[in-house]
Amino acid sequence: MHRVVISATGLYTAPHTISNEELVAAYNSYARLFNETNASRIAAGEVVSCAESSVDFIEKASGITRRYVMDKAGVLDPRRMRPKFEPRGNEDLSLQAEMAIAAGGEALAAAGRTGSDVDSVICAAPHMQPPYPPMPAQIHPALGISQGYGFDMNVACSSATFALELAVNAVRCETAQRVLVVNPEICSAHLAWQDRDCHFIFGDVCTAIVVERLDTARSTNAWEVLGSKLATSFSNNIRNNAGFLSRCEDRDPTDRDQLFVQEGRKVFKEVCPMAAAHITTHLAGLGLRPPDVRRFWLHQAKLAMNQLIGRRLLGRDATADEAPVILDEFANTASAGSIIAFHRHSADLMSGDVGVICSFGAGYSIGSLVVGKR
Repeated sequence: MHRVVISATGLYTAPHTISNEELVAAYNSYARLFNETNASRIAAGEVVSCAESSVDFIEKASGITRRYVMDKAGVLDPRRMRPKFEPRGNEDLSLQAEMAIAAGGEALAAAGRTGSDVDSVICAAPHMQPPYPPMPAQIHPALGISQGYGFDMNVACSSATFALELAVNAVRCETAQRVLVVNPEICSAHLAWQDRDCHFIFGDVCTAIVVERLDTARSTNAWEVLGSKLATSFSNNIRNNAGFLSRCEDRDPTDRDQLFVQEGRKVFKEVCPMAAAHITTHLAGLGLRPPDVRRFWLHQAKLAMNQLIGRRLLGRDATADEAPVILDEFANTASAGSIIAFHRHSADLMSGDVGVICSFGAGYSIGSLVVGKR
């Protein structure tokens, strides 16, 4: 079987930025409006009043200072509190496809390739619009890909790492010469911006990764995939109940469970030790230990989670160089987070350095790739 590398990555950043200060001002306006509108029901104990948020609360809870979004005005409108997008015609590219084409084009250019060199596209993200036809069907012609196959897949925040294992195996087994993985994340669309506990969590972005054979790679920043490891175990602590059966169940699309819902404290308590054990076991299977790893590119959900995982792996606090953080700027971008960290913080490492890309999220799901700089 062929040796395989991640030869390049690409990043599309959403056009609008929302600071914590802007977000808090909008949310608190909404909270006051809600409390005024429902004053009598709140007094009667029928409805719980809406507590206000603060910049200090957000930064202590998450480490996030801002986020990029595809639409800013709708999110910051206290009477709307969600993005506003215009419907697109059947002949138009979807919004996610446009994001994927931008990130994919950048990744291909960095790899020294064009669309004609690609014969597989995997679109991996928690949500797709439309559900079908599959996203690669739109991406292929726009990038000049005229051969091969493509499909969508979803493993929530682990979508990218799970897709990477499929891409690596496809190249190893010669079912594809070169695979483009794209992760178009419009997380702002499934976030409950009116919920104080999570209104600050997500941002929008798209990452792209080129996977190909080591012996054909042209990139000067290629990373050989030394091994990959995936795991899932059932948990209700992160979920979204919206789906194609919702209309048949006569569900109200504004119901709270039709958007992202999580039990944050339970997730923190359960996922951190799982992720650390997963990485340690994966490394041991390759004859490595955590101190042998030059850099960890971890899922970017909450700063305290990454800090705890770093301590469990290394027995001390990981430095910003050992476990870089992009969460402060991008917020949680679901499956794209660890890929952004890799994209931003991999070129400076030396030949022979070993790194770990790791995601964790709903499922629970954990995916890791151990990579070595060529």
